Amino acid sequence: MNEQQLSALLHQVQNGSLSPEEASARLRRLPVEMLDSAQLDHHRFLRTGLPEAIFGERKTAAQLIEILTAMLRRQAPVIATRIDPAKAEQVCAQVEGLGYHETARLLTGNAQYIQGKGRGIVVLVTAGTSDLPVAEEARICLEYFGHETATVYDAGVAGLHRILAHCELLQRASVLIVAAGMEGALPSVVAGLTPAPVIALPTSVGYGAGAGGFAALLGMLNSCAPGLAVVNIDNGFGAACMAAAINRKKLPFQCE
Repeated sequence: MNEQQLSALLHQVQNGSLSPEEASARLRRLPVEMLDSAQLDHHRFLRTGLPEAIFGERKTAAQLIEILTAMLRRQAPVIATRIDPAKAEQVCAQVEGLGYHETARLLTGNAQYIQGKGRGIVVLVTAGTSDLPVAEEARICLEYFGHETATVYDAGVAGLHRILAHCELLQRASVLIVAAGMEGALPSVVAGLTPAPVIALPTSVGYGAGAGGFAALLGMLNSCAPGLAVVNIDNGFGAACMAAAINRKKLPFQCE
């Protein structure tokens, strides 16, 4: 259930076309949908302002088919993360209405139910092209959450002039997500160029001493730049959720 559906239900009660008892019964049925492979949380949007998403990395194609078929019946955007191309092909062959974003490894659907909720623009920055999969996961999730995005890709500190050329955009951003691997220095640089909060997104890009993104993670956690926070390694979805929370105008039915 989303904000518009709940509002319509309350108006039906108000104008007498629906009894309070029937409305209560509908609300009781809505929070959780029990499937063989999952319990779908259909009230998550009302509580958090974000739709439920499916983490697909360890799920089978059969499980994803069951879950996504159920989710597509609801009037809300659908997102499934960490889907490899072979599994995506199997799922899309059985479930209509899905699109696959190979770089981001995302399955998405119900784009017609995206609701704009941003108060500004979310800017995504990457140090290199190798960071694109994680950044694209964040970008596409944000757009399905209803937020406007802009990108500055391949602008790492090895060529500092590349990020400096975008200072005007960095200044206009409401919030930024900066993805970097190797030593993870770029978020600190960006945080020194903008008044907006910066979400540092470490990626598992780098040679041996990078330790699968731990060097970037530790570098970001030890940043001297104010206004910078860090999410987990390769967690583009988590960065998108945090950016959406910062950029959101208000929660559904939040008092003014």
